[in-house]
Amino acid sequence: MARTVELPATSAEARDRVLALLHACHRQVDEVVVADALLITSELVTNALRHAGGVTGFAARIAGDRLEVIVEDASPVRPVVPSDIRDGRIGGYGWSLVRRLATSVAITPSADGKGIHIALRLT
Repeated sequence: MARTVELPATSAEARDRVLALLHACHRQVDEVVVADALLITSELVTNALRHAGGVTGFAARIAGDRLEVIVEDASPVRPVVPSDIRDGRIGGYGWSLVRRLATSVAITPSADGKGIHIALRLT
């Protein structure tokens, strides 16, 4: 994966990078799409930091009519949805939102954990 020069240390830093990318893409992007992109980015980075050993890779780019975001982390464990949680804990709602908002979602194993690849249609 093509990595940014420095990994975002917080979800806010990752959101700032995605927002700057969307503003630089020289096309009108609906404010709802921008909000969805920022929410997805925030959820992926927050989950990597909170549950998966940290962000080990981050990339965002515009490809045609889509925003693509990749967040890699240090855990091979896949995200869960609320119905997967059986021990009384609460969680999984952010991952449900990511799956609902993104145009496509893929999880790929890596040597050090996993990468979560999302695409979001800009038009």
